[in-house]
Amino acid sequence: MARSAELTDDLFQDQLNRLGEGHFQILCWCSMSEAESIKYNITNCFDDLKHANITRTKQTAVSIVETLWALCYVDIREERNRKNIYITSHGAKALEKLIKSNRYTVKKSLSMEDLKS
Repeated sequence: MARSAELTDDLFQDQLNRLGEGHFQILCWCSMSEAESIKYNITNCFDDLKHANITRTKQTAVSIVETLWALCYVDIREERNRKNIYITSHGAKALEKLIKSNRYTVKKSLSMEDLKS
């Protein structure tokens, strides 16, 4: 049983090591939006990634979100013509580890600022 937990921990660490800045930012922005009770969607995500100079294409933004979904780090729900993104407990654990690693710094979400106003 201990060996199984060790393999799971190794897999989780390998997954974290493969995440890039875009993955990190999306996890941060999803977490912050949920804390503020704001819906965060694919369009917001693309706008924020573009502003942060991480991507210039919506295709890349969608790909990053789909990767996080495949890893069970986010859920994507269709709600009123929008695909809203929600962080999962696994995503929160990944975000915590990434923050502690100091690999990336949190960038401002312009979309979230606009939604607050």
